[in-house]
Amino acid sequence: MKISGFTIIKNAVINDYPIVEAITSILPVVDEMIVLVGDCDDDTEELVRSINSNKIKIHHSVWDQSLRHGGKVLAVETDKAFQLIDPASDWAFYIQADEVVHEQYYPAIIEACKKYKDDMRVQGLLFKYLHFYGTYDYVGDSRKWYNREIRIIRNNKAITAYRDAQGFRIGTTKLPVKPIDAYVYHYGWVKSPKLMKQKMKNVSRFWNDDTDEWQQFLASEDVFNYDDFDSLQKFTATHPSVMQKRVAEQNWRLNIDISKKHFDLKDRFLYWFERKTGIRPFDFKNYTIVK
Repeated sequence: MKISGFTIIKNAVINDYPIVEAITSILPVVDEMIVLVGDCDDDTEELVRSINSNKIKIHHSVWDQSLRHGGKVLAVETDKAFQLIDPASDWAFYIQADEVVHEQYYPAIIEACKKYKDDMRVQGLLFKYLHFYGTYDYVGDSRKWYNREIRIIRNNKAITAYRDAQGFRIGTTKLPVKPIDAYVYHYGWVKSPKLMKQKMKNVSRFWNDDTDEWQQFLASEDVFNYDDFDSLQKFTATHPSVMQKRVAEQNWRLNIDISKKHFDLKDRFLYWFERKTGIRPFDFKNYTIVK
């Protein structure tokens, strides 16, 4: 069995993406790691090269700025990276620049890849998610945050990234997948208030057309308001080992009162129902679970 890893990255230094941690976190379970580096305005490539691994294969790409609506360019670049993996690989492990896998899940990941390797009904593996918010101490626990997504796909070139590369499909058909007992830790919303707002302005050009509303956002104050949440809970477990240094170096503080919930009546009921049953009704699922 062979597993390839793949990712895309652009301006990791400017936007403070934990790309080194993201790549490093899946190296133990992949046989090669494809890193497609976009046309950067910083030292992203040097940052990737600082990772000491002969599994890493760096390629280059120029992002098409005309594909900005809905984040389409991210899907296009992801598809390019997927096409670069070894044809002999059975599986492809996709990791985004702000996602990290905890080492405690390596056995479950490898076991699932072996278990479903020859089951062609299964075209992907579905991971659970933890979304960190504000600091490394809080995670979102409401319907606002997607709770599962596909991160390992079969090396089937009919599979393509969907929308802004959150997940994958075959044409318009949802991918048939098996859930696995492993989490992806998403750190995209953990930065200082100033850096968070700057990052949002930098990356917003990949989602927004040149509207007056977007221009007003670009002209807004460079401080992100972390009080704008519906529900958070305290994170009491451990972070992946590759994140320990970054967590220890956090240099900002936030006063977040997680006892407060900011829901309308419908969302409050749905939140309560999910807490009681573990079921998330009416949730959008970009996949089909194989029975």
